[in-house]
Amino acid sequence: MNSFFITTPIYYVNAKPHLGHAYTTVVADAMARYHKLIGEDTMFLTGTDEHGDKIVQAAEKQGQTPKEFVDDISARFRALWPKLDVANDRFVRTTDPEHISAVQAFLQKVYDAGDIYFGEFGGHYCYGCERFYTEKELENGLCPQHLTKPEFISEKNYFFRMSKYLPWLKEHIEANPSFIRPERYRSEVLAMLESGALEDLCISRPKSRLTWGIELPFDKDYVCYVWFDALLNYISALNWPEGEDFKKFWPGEHLVAKDILKPHAVFWPTMLKSAGLPLYEHLNVHGYWLVRDTKMSKSLGNVVEPSDMAQRFGPDAFRYFLLREMHFGSDASFSEDALVGRINADLANDLGNLFSRVLSMTAKYFGSHVPMPKALQEDDKAIADLCANSMRNFVQLFGNVQFAQGLESLWELVRALNKYVDTQAPWTLYKQGNMERLATVMYVMLAAMRKTALCLWPVMPVASGKMLAQLGQPVQEGQPPVANVEDEIAHFEGLEPGIQVAEGSNLFPRIEVKKEGADSKEPKAQKKDKQAEKPQEKAAPNQAAAEQGGADTPAVKPNVEFDQFKALDLRVGTVKVAEKHPNADRILRLEIDFGEGELRQILSGLAEHYAPEDLVGKRVCAVLNLAPRKIRGLVSHGMVLTAGTDSALGLLAVDRDVPDGSEIA
Repeated sequence: MNSFFITTPIYYVNAKPHLGHAYTTVVADAMARYHKLIGEDTMFLTGTDEHGDKIVQAAEKQGQTPKEFVDDISARFRALWPKLDVANDRFVRTTDPEHISAVQAFLQKVYDAGDIYFGEFGGHYCYGCERFYTEKELENGLCPQHLTKPEFISEKNYFFRMSKYLPWLKEHIEANPSFIRPERYRSEVLAMLESGALEDLCISRPKSRLTWGIELPFDKDYVCYVWFDALLNYISALNWPEGEDFKKFWPGEHLVAKDILKPHAVFWPTMLKSAGLPLYEHLNVHGYWLVRDTKMSKSLGNVVEPSDMAQRFGPDAFRYFLLREMHFGSDASFSEDALVGRINADLANDLGNLFSRVLSMTAKYFGSHVPMPKALQEDDKAIADLCANSMRNFVQLFGNVQFAQGLESLWELVRALNKYVDTQAPWTLYKQGNMERLATVMYVMLAAMRKTALCLWPVMPVASGKMLAQLGQPVQEGQPPVANVEDEIAHFEGLEPGIQVAEGSNLFPRIEVKKEGADSKEPKAQKKDKQAEKPQEKAAPNQAAAEQGGADTPAVKPNVEFDQFKALDLRVGTVKVAEKHPNADRILRLEIDFGEGELRQILSGLAEHYAPEDLVGKRVCAVLNLAPRKIRGLVSHGMVLTAGTDSALGLLAVDRDVPDGSEIA
């Protein structure tokens, strides 16, 4: 049996857990569950990093000893994970005796290899990062992470000969394109290595300055640098050097946020190389969660409490949102509006509605038993083919940390099944007495629903289990479904005719949004922002309504003359560029080819409904002869046409391949 080992970074316990910690851990849990779903023996590790200057400072502010402080915060991390349906196999603490022993053994091994030396060093020390910076690494004299002026400290310390291994590391990264992914972070690390700014790594702190750390085995007057200590958790938790788990699961792969790229992409592999250990398989790097395009900060009061979100919206819905909303590697914006929108559109309207209506019809027409199908017709075969293709894409994308794209491929099937219900009209077949055809239609829907529920187990483990149970499938709490998803791609079978299913389903009830006005669901703070805009930056009323989704039930507008309609220049185009408006988190900036010889810039309020990457290449319909409007500093030359409500907005498009610039009449 193949094995799979995934780790989160161990979280620094100078503050309580927030949304960023929750995202990383949910992703790692989903990856572990995915590999269980394809039949692999899996180990999932998380934990807490508990040494260093910042811990001492934070403990002093609380009037606690460092040990009392870390015990409290570490327990908060451990308590959060079950609330998010996270099922880690191990939880490591850097204050664990086993970890301390492993760190000292590793230090001695590297020291004996001649890769640790004693020297005097003067450098710019950032207490926030707990590391020295060279002049080349500073940005305008400031720490690049904290934008504060470091303190110059000169002292004697121990150093790791990291520079010895940098040429080798560069060759390894170039020869192994997937070693660091996505690609942008691989390029960033190669740029670091080519810059010449990286030097040997200071790996100790004198006890005269810091005592809260792991003592060096070869000098009792020094403790280990917190990063050299922390990185070793990935093997100490596997009982390195002689443990059976180390032999079985190493090398594995790591999951980190982009702010700790350098320690994991440079420090850690050179440490492993020096010790003669195999390198990890992949370093998977994700972006930040932003609130109103700003990184979360306690001082700004925009920190999102993950336990609150899970309690209010349910862990399954919260997990789905995190994995669906962020395109792995890029930054993403968090808002409750966006979360509610995803729940209502994807889970309530699409998936929940599908299960509710199909199970209800199965109860009415076949007494809640799976009917025996006859030969599949072309429409049925199309669903079976789409099911296989969606599952194949989901497996490939999810396995390559493209979680949002993997879920979108699965939702192509969900949306197609809802359309299949409408086009096949089981209620009509029932009225006509065409029970053979009805049996086939119902079986196709139920079988495809089972495949969907199987794929969703890594993302929404509890909801997936409930869906499978509603379809009469054996489910054991906390265990993966008995079916192997990769094997399931090859056939459409798997749902046995005659088994009993649930009479109905209400897994994802729609969340009703309290509106402040007839056409807005924005929080008060957002409305104030819009009112504060300069008059020349406001969009025309009809344009703003189209961008923001409009009211759920639009009023009927007065009649217009045919000539008035003909005055509109309505055309078809292809989106070539899509990105977020730099000054408005609900608006996307699009560059669209309308066959005019140059791309046209249009601003559209689609950010809560589409990721920019999903729009590139899409065919859209737009009004081109609206007067240009300035919105938050950028000018929009037209309006993309949409349909729907605040919670479920879609683009208008043509159903045939017509040239860009084709007129709509």
